[in-house]
Amino acid sequence: MARIDLRPLSKQDLELVRHIQVTGDQAIYAGTIHQAFDTVENAVDFHAIFDGDYAVGFFKIDRNFGTNNDFANDGELGLRAFKIDSAQQGKGYGVAAAQALQTYLPGLYPSALSIVLTVNLANPAAYAVYRKAGFVDTGEFFTGGLAGPQHIMRMTLA
Repeated sequence: MARIDLRPLSKQDLELVRHIQVTGDQAIYAGTIHQAFDTVENAVDFHAIFDGDYAVGFFKIDRNFGTNNDFANDGELGLRAFKIDSAQQGKGYGVAAAQALQTYLPGLYPSALSIVLTVNLANPAAYAVYRKAGFVDTGEFFTGGLAGPQHIMRMTLA
């Protein structure tokens, strides 16, 4: 298992993660780093996945996910734009980071009991990462996305 460290980022930390890129359909599902930093979302926090001092991944936590999505519970965090740099994929970073959310997030969001995400049906690799990390498929689908129907997955926080 990859050894990683999750850390919060500010809007001023672009230089730490600017190099993170994903290719092909992954950019459709997770967006780009520049899209994340260029978009103003008041209830969204940035986080990075580090191996030592080098950022290998990025994700957003949406504090209003439960309010903005019928399939999410009030107060539930939303995991968005989760990405591992394409040059770092296949090394276990994705599973390690997704597993680490269970103990990392309660320290930053103590009132949140769970985290939810959607993953495109056409993205079986990401689905497998989330399942291996402990996310549970709710058996429901989100059909309002731009890239097609998505599994809804949830993880209870420690």
